[in-house]
Amino acid sequence: MASVAGMRTEEIGPRLHRILFGFGQAYLWRDDDSLTLIDTGCAGDGAEVAAALRSLGLRPDDLDRVVLTHFHEDHAGGAAEIGAWPGVTVLAHRADAPVIRGEVPGQPPNFTDWERELYARVAPDLPPAPPARVDVELTDGDVLDFGGGARIVGTPGHTDGSIAIHLPAHRVLITGDIAAHVDGEVMFGVFHVDWDRAMASFRRLADLDVDTVCFGHGDPVTRDGGARLRAAAHQTASG
Repeated sequence: MASVAGMRTEEIGPRLHRILFGFGQAYLWRDDDSLTLIDTGCAGDGAEVAAALRSLGLRPDDLDRVVLTHFHEDHAGGAAEIGAWPGVTVLAHRADAPVIRGEVPGQPPNFTDWERELYARVAPDLPPAPPARVDVELTDGDVLDFGGGARIVGTPGHTDGSIAIHLPAHRVLITGDIAAHVDGEVMFGVFHVDWDRAMASFRRLADLDVDTVCFGHGDPVTRDGGARLRAAAHQTASG
């Protein structure tokens, strides 16, 4: 694990690292000939991403693409800065792309009372995400040229254009905020715009055959991640 200022990087696997910010996290996938960042942290976190790359012996101009799981401030806030680096392509689902570009406002979560209190505790002062360029608009089922073929899994419900990234060749899943890992428990995520659609998306992710599962919030699960997701989906449905 490397540490630079308030940022830390953590190796999850030979090609996968997690970048932890003061709030939130992002993932870096490294192929022999390309480098992909999944999510960008908050506005102002671009400098920490650059520091993370350097701590791994890389440079900002080695980055080829940024894939955004959804438009929320702690996932897309750094996209404007990082998207301005030379040679970087920014990708997001077509339903969230207009929000990321600043063309329309993002739909707020449909908070329950306890979620409203939780949000006030954990994320009261997140800086707004500046409008950012989106070069490629994604849809469910698209396959991107990294990680042996990274499949885009539409997970509407957290936001209309939430996505997960599935790397079947490596049995890796990056869930975005549909799922979380809190206090050792894999769980259905929070702060959704549509709970029913989000739950359907959660169950869809639980059906995937994966080992390593990386969450928008919480530590990755590197063994039996798919089984942990399935157990969480079953428990949530039963509860």
